[in-house]
Amino acid sequence: MARQPGAPSGSDAAPDDAPAGDGGPDGAATSPVRVTSLRCEYLVDPLGVDTAAPRLSWALESSERGQRQTAYEVVADAAEGGTSLWSTGKVTSPQQSHLPYHGAALSSGQRVRWKVRVWDAQDHPSPFSDVASWEMGLLAPGDWKGKWIAATATLATPPPPAPLLRRVFTVAKPVRAARAYVSGLGYAELYLNGKKVSDHVLDPGFTRFDRRVLYVVHDVTAALQPGKNAVGAILGNGYFNQHADDVWELSKAPWRATPRLLLQLQVTYQDGTTDTVVSDDSWHVAESAIVFDGIHNGEIYDARREKSGWATADYVEDATWSPALVVTAPGGVLSAQMLPPQRVMGSVMPKGISEPAPGVFLVDFGENIAGWVRLSLAAPAGTMATIRYGEKLTAAGRLDQSNIDFLVKGAPFQTDRYVFKGDGTEVWEPRFVYHGFQYAEITGLPARPTPDALSAQVVHTAFEQIGHFSSSSDILNKLYDATLRSYRANFQSIPTDCPQREKMGWMADGHLGAEQAMFSFANAAAYTKWVRDIRDEMRPTGELPGIVPTGGWGYEWGNGPGWDSALFLVPWYLYQYEGDEQILTTSYDWFKRYLGYLATRPYFDKNPSGWLGDWVSPDDAMTPEAVTHAGFHVADARIAAATARLLGKTDEAAAFEQTAAGVKTAFQAHYFDRATGQVANGTQTALATALAQGLVDDADRPRVLDHLLASIAAHQNHIDTGVLGAKLLPSVLTDAGRADLVHAMATQPDAPGWAYWIQRGSTTLWETWADADDTSRDHIFFGDIVTWFFRGLAGINPDPAAPGFAGIIFRPQVVGDLSSVQADTRSLRGLVASSWKRTPGVLTLEVTVPPGSKGTVLVPAPSRDRVSADPTATYLRAEGDRQIYTVDSGHYVFEIR
Repeated sequence: MARQPGAPSGSDAAPDDAPAGDGGPDGAATSPVRVTSLRCEYLVDPLGVDTAAPRLSWALESSERGQRQTAYEVVADAAEGGTSLWSTGKVTSPQQSHLPYHGAALSSGQRVRWKVRVWDAQDHPSPFSDVASWEMGLLAPGDWKGKWIAATATLATPPPPAPLLRRVFTVAKPVRAARAYVSGLGYAELYLNGKKVSDHVLDPGFTRFDRRVLYVVHDVTAALQPGKNAVGAILGNGYFNQHADDVWELSKAPWRATPRLLLQLQVTYQDGTTDTVVSDDSWHVAESAIVFDGIHNGEIYDARREKSGWATADYVEDATWSPALVVTAPGGVLSAQMLPPQRVMGSVMPKGISEPAPGVFLVDFGENIAGWVRLSLAAPAGTMATIRYGEKLTAAGRLDQSNIDFLVKGAPFQTDRYVFKGDGTEVWEPRFVYHGFQYAEITGLPARPTPDALSAQVVHTAFEQIGHFSSSSDILNKLYDATLRSYRANFQSIPTDCPQREKMGWMADGHLGAEQAMFSFANAAAYTKWVRDIRDEMRPTGELPGIVPTGGWGYEWGNGPGWDSALFLVPWYLYQYEGDEQILTTSYDWFKRYLGYLATRPYFDKNPSGWLGDWVSPDDAMTPEAVTHAGFHVADARIAAATARLLGKTDEAAAFEQTAAGVKTAFQAHYFDRATGQVANGTQTALATALAQGLVDDADRPRVLDHLLASIAAHQNHIDTGVLGAKLLPSVLTDAGRADLVHAMATQPDAPGWAYWIQRGSTTLWETWADADDTSRDHIFFGDIVTWFFRGLAGINPDPAAPGFAGIIFRPQVVGDLSSVQADTRSLRGLVASSWKRTPGVLTLEVTVPPGSKGTVLVPAPSRDRVSADPTATYLRAEGDRQIYTVDSGHYVFEIR
């Protein structure tokens, strides 16, 4: 079984005064170690933390080799008043990650400042870190004083214009701090005194709204003014009121209702008194200029309907507005949005504008993205600009939506419209939709737009990029960039399959894209949220739907272990890469429930209706679904066993190992020919599944591998799998010493293969290996090849015995015509890097290990005398064509002649 067992969400500037703490036992900080990158629940200075004991993490930096943390001290105090909340004193421990807060009990809205220092390998204290902070959310239902309000409680098709909601209040005294706690469904933009309070978009994130609703916390201190103030919100439909019919039946979701708002504005004055402004029936509502919005359809904005100054205190026309209605709550538990928000993360200018027909302007942005077009144009009042979005063109150069527009019925698909008010240059972009596109076709303009009048706004969850890969291969570099672009486009508060046609959280797409992304992005908080979404969806009897969140679609048939294993694999990856035991142990009851459900669903003799196998495999490579079901069933059972051991439940761990053994026995009885060593029908996926997931005995593995190598040779070194096989095959071949074949498959210029897309000029990954008229060109589920870039080519592997990069196994693969590879990732513990370069007669390998971590370096050399190693690297032994060394923290160079 391979790779299995065996940007800030909101912050204030840190205060100048730090939590109390002495200068150390000798009164001086003498260590070369520095404490950096303080995180609370993976986030930087988060607002709205709703766990009673938030977990704290920090990284270390040092210019000195071999440094490590031998002890730590955490000091925390209340930001208001400086009262000490927690002072650990010197604690002898190497723990740097996921340290639970154990100080005084925290209350709703309480702000905590904290800092850390450590003692190094010589027991010298470091300086204290810079001060970080976190702030608690509203921790109990009774802390919410507001009511859910709306413009109307009656659903309509098409829906009415997006509502504006507002009220005026008075700030009577100088303000010390103010926080807005807001949940607006489906989406909300919050305004104070005429200005939007943040740069969030598409806020809050998508959940199963009748089980969980997210709220967002904003620091609005600077937005308030003495005297009269106005607070306002614009609400969009989003997934909460998905009104267009689609194949996932979201229009029938049990939560579906009109847009609604819950708000609590907490004002703390300099004298310590407080005021609270809440959503209730004292608010007023009116229709906005957004006359239509649908998450799969688009947005229509009529600028002539704008209500100028509607969110300011001096606006008097609200006398004609209607009173807000108090409406029912969505039904879900209110949870803080403890993940980075959606933001506009970049802007792309047109690469070309053509006119394939009179008055039809085709804009090519040069890359496939998720987001929308921003206009900056002048036109006469009443002019309607229509913007259609897509990723393909017809032979005549017109936009072609035929590959993406057939799953949503009714209103236009991926189409925005803007009606000009005729007031000079007008700047507009949609608020409550996003699209997947490279091309935009614009009609209705009085003249050809200039390139500077248009831009594509790139939108996704605002996680920070923490990793990088490059090599001497232009194809591999472009493939890495395309994978990152596909991943960004397909993370919109949940991991999705595609940003245009579906926008759904397909579970296989989610787990197949997760491992590679953990090298490049600080996305652990977002995955923690999605794991909770998965758990929210599980039925008491263990069934999971194919998509998460769902409005109810998918339970009647499910998707089988290859899809449902997101429940197990995403927490397992968070454990491997982040050292997060909690995500595993808190999922354990769900693990048990799901495995109990699988025990009631025999699948070897007949595939259960709807269970999916090796999706989008070539027609001649269809693997029996039961083969992949068995492989992922075993993987799930082994993850459950590993989790049981973490919990000290040895009897239950043994039971799950027995489950895995039973599935393996059944698999061999149905699909393994012991006489020939052949698996099922001999597809690459069947063979890779048996090897990667331990479905055959060690003695039989060589013959199974021989069949796999023969299949690859028969396909002229092309991959011939669907998405599940594509995940397993690279690690199987690398572990077997044939990384050269992975490189060959990754760089084949013709289909099937990843490089084929790049050769065709694609900037994202496709849904299928070859051209197809009805498939997406921005999918992530073939993106796990990037895991191999990091783990295989660069050789960066978290040590299973010391997860979270406390231990690192460097095993680079020097293959093909590559002359260089460089990769790095900034773990919670610090920077991990590996690079190699070939010059005539010499291979130079460099590795970087963060303070407190250990490295094992498998140097590619047939004998030790070929290696020039740093004298501080400890030689262990030879293993095949590798010379094995161990290193402490620092930067090391190995030269191999």
